[in-house]
Amino acid sequence: MAKRDYYEVLDVQKNASKDDIKKAYRKLAVQYHPDKNPGNKEAEEKFKEATEAYEILGDDQKKAAYDQFGFAGVEGMAGQGDFSQTFRGFEDIFGDFSGIFDTFFGGGGRRRSSSGGVRQGANLRYDIEIPFKDAVFGTKVEIQYTKNDSCSACNGSGAADGSGKKICPVCQGSGQVRHSQGFFSVASTCHNCRGEGYIIEQPCRDCGGGGTQRKRLKVMVTVPAGVENGKRVVIQRHGDAGPGGGPPGDLYVYIRIKPHEFFERQDLDLYCAVPISITQATLGSEIHVSTLDGKKLKVKIPAGTPNGKLLRIRDEGVPSGGRRGSFWIKLMVQIPEKLSRRGRELLEEYSRIEGENEVPKPIPLSKIADQ
Repeated sequence: MAKRDYYEVLDVQKNASKDDIKKAYRKLAVQYHPDKNPGNKEAEEKFKEATEAYEILGDDQKKAAYDQFGFAGVEGMAGQGDFSQTFRGFEDIFGDFSGIFDTFFGGGGRRRSSSGGVRQGANLRYDIEIPFKDAVFGTKVEIQYTKNDSCSACNGSGAADGSGKKICPVCQGSGQVRHSQGFFSVASTCHNCRGEGYIIEQPCRDCGGGGTQRKRLKVMVTVPAGVENGKRVVIQRHGDAGPGGGPPGDLYVYIRIKPHEFFERQDLDLYCAVPISITQATLGSEIHVSTLDGKKLKVKIPAGTPNGKLLRIRDEGVPSGGRRGSFWIKLMVQIPEKLSRRGRELLEEYSRIEGENEVPKPIPLSKIADQ
């Protein structure tokens, strides 16, 4: 499905102010947040779409590039490009809206695991483009990308060697503080520990206490046979490392497929067009047709074959799930633009022998559709 314009996603005009863009995103984020819509894939996709749009339009530099060049101008800035930038998880962008998410979801836009407040790292996105043939039969592609990896100096703890963490004295390790507002008690992120529940007494010098460092990595992506354009391959635990030693997120590799010069695909079926001569179509013949994987197939052309006739060869299409589609050959009768003198004489003789239909009757549309 084609990507929607970012302004359309947030339902704002191009001249919208930064505050208007933020308010529009806040409204969509509250409506479609995964915590509010558990198991709702459609809501999750809308949330991702809105987050990506805000990441571009909420940044002056990225917005200017998008306004001037469209999606091409922001490739790699919001998980779009063919390269290593992140499709940062839903959580990181919520710093601006922590208050409202505290109210709706019980504290902080960031998710914690059940193991005592350790957060999972962000998921990343990487786009690749592969040849048509590789998409049909499968391939392996090595990619390089940049991620937040666990700091080697402190093993992701964020604390300098020999030091440790202590429980936050303000929130007592919960990461939240509660305030009474009339009849309601509202939770908000603890300002002292920023929702972590602990304080690092001596931060690691290499990572500044964050527990992560930017690193360039390589990974081999296995593209399955029969993959469709726009599908993704998930490589688990290859996303950003979680802060404070939390587990890494996943890497989502989205696949674009280059068109082929001679072949096209519909579901598991492959199609190609092959030229034949007038005599082959009229008298019948045998030809050899190359398949996508280089095999030569002997194909019989029936006598009286009309232009555009489709011939089906089973089990020579796209493989997927232990089965394989069909290979369809469209026969295109070629009318010669130039004839030799002898060829012209023979056609004129054929015309005299068989006669010409000087008063042709219309052909039923049903017969044309069948061809």
